[in-house]
Amino acid sequence: MQEPHSEGVAHHADPESCAGDGNVAGEALTGENAGQVFSSEITSIGVPTRCCDGEGHTRRSVQRELPFDAAESQTLSMRGHSLRGNRETRKVPPPDGGGGRSGKAMPKPDSHADRESDGSIVPEKRTNNAPAVVAGAAESVEGRGPAKGNAGQVPSMPDAVPERHRSWGLLGVRLAAQRNKDTRFTALLHHITPELLTAGFFDLKRKACPGVDGVTWHEYHRDLEVRMADLHGRVQRGAYRPQPSKRAWIPKADGRQRPLGIAALEDKIVQQAVRTVLELIYENDFLGFSYGFRPGRSQHQALDALSVGITRKKVSWVLDADIRGYFDAIDHDWMLRFLEHRIADRRILRLIRKWLKAGVLEDGQWSATSAGTPQGAVISPLLANVYLHYVLDLWVKWWRSRRARGDLIIVRYADDFVIGFQHRSDAERFRGELQDRLQKFGLELHPEKTRLIEFGRYAESNRQQRGAGKPETLDFLGLTHYCSRTRHGRFVIKRRSSKKRMRAKLAQIKGELRHRMHASRDELGCWLRSVVRGWFQYHAVPFNRASLDQFRTQVIRLWHFTLRRRSQKGRRAWTWDRMQRLARHWLPPPRILHPHPSERLLVPT
Repeated sequence: MQEPHSEGVAHHADPESCAGDGNVAGEALTGENAGQVFSSEITSIGVPTRCCDGEGHTRRSVQRELPFDAAESQTLSMRGHSLRGNRETRKVPPPDGGGGRSGKAMPKPDSHADRESDGSIVPEKRTNNAPAVVAGAAESVEGRGPAKGNAGQVPSMPDAVPERHRSWGLLGVRLAAQRNKDTRFTALLHHITPELLTAGFFDLKRKACPGVDGVTWHEYHRDLEVRMADLHGRVQRGAYRPQPSKRAWIPKADGRQRPLGIAALEDKIVQQAVRTVLELIYENDFLGFSYGFRPGRSQHQALDALSVGITRKKVSWVLDADIRGYFDAIDHDWMLRFLEHRIADRRILRLIRKWLKAGVLEDGQWSATSAGTPQGAVISPLLANVYLHYVLDLWVKWWRSRRARGDLIIVRYADDFVIGFQHRSDAERFRGELQDRLQKFGLELHPEKTRLIEFGRYAESNRQQRGAGKPETLDFLGLTHYCSRTRHGRFVIKRRSSKKRMRAKLAQIKGELRHRMHASRDELGCWLRSVVRGWFQYHAVPFNRASLDQFRTQVIRLWHFTLRRRSQKGRRAWTWDRMQRLARHWLPPPRILHPHPSERLLVPT
């Protein structure tokens, strides 16, 4: 019995960059299970491809794409047909309990449902002179009737309807995308139902900053059913018009500011619903080494994949790459052409085009957006992954199988990616070709954040032979990676909190403590406990205990400094011993919360 596929941590026990032996088989190292054939140049973008039996090509919004015969039925968990026939339960058995000529086939119930015996057995032989989906055939096939003991009973199956009249909904979209990577979906907008819009509304952050409409989550929650019905009607009839994004700026770790685009609340709701539908398609296409903004994947999975990949493969050189202003440099024309590979519903494409062209409102001035997608919009992470899937991921997969002379691993999280090479010649040639590849699609590598370093197990031994010392360090996703060895002499990649990230976080805490200087002691303690606990939940990785101690100590010092500046009496009252007792009461002690990378990746499935 084959159940519908579901993504999750356990199903990704072998992330792509971790294939090193028989226990780990990752798709980024083998190139398998990528699910899509790639050529060196994307030259057929925009050319209509073959429309398969995808969802949207059936009548009455039927979303089942499996071939179907009138005398047969298939269920989600049925791999094939029985050699003798398909046992099925009729919706309403005939009064006399006889079998006679079999009509329409019914779905197979659970063998233990209501303790009922098997219904009529539909022969495996098909009728003659009739198409596969025609109910009335020129010649019927004799079948054996149900047991007499069930003659007067009506099965209690809630979904006992003919298979061809059942709508599989979003599950049908996912199954069609899994079955054929070339399927283009021509009808998707009808999946944007009031129920899906309502679910998208409740998925939004309730305390998020409002957009240009000024409507908050709690205000929109009033008369929610009426609002959802109106929004659904406007989306379906094409009267929905997105509003410009409100420009906001947030500080970055390096002192600069990052632009954000805050969408209006209704735009967030519709984007969340469309994102839910599109993720069912593209999660089957994305490669295993892509971890950013994907359901069931996290930053720690990307970090573990990188650590295990460098440890178990012959990696001596690492390219730490970053795309400059990626979200602001996405080309709209290329974006839509990439989407047309899978999406043929012009209404969905029109919605996405409207969001891309909605513009930005800053200080009351509207400005058009000719490139990029707003950072902060609900749909932006998915669109960014689709763009890099065609620009980078498929090209790297092709380059590894056709051009690389040695091992190559890659781990990508959004626009940050790390690529490991066995040979320096491969790394230098790849870097030059990568720059040309990105320029073709309007992107470029950040010159300051992109660097090629000697790093890994063999890098350590090679540098020792040359007397060059230890390999350089690698910063990725807030953690600094460095080469080391265990007490038994085994090579290991250790990680500690990035000093730049820690300094930025402590500066943020210092400013907030100055703002809360006259708050009560319990209020400050409760807030700092949540801050420290949040830092530990991300940074409490193996071999990082010293950084956790350092962060907690610095937070205590900042808190102590704030309490002593409250008054002259506080300078004398708040001694360091008293402060330590207060910190032990409120702040959690440092301890490692995450397992070793190899333990997390090798969970049996």
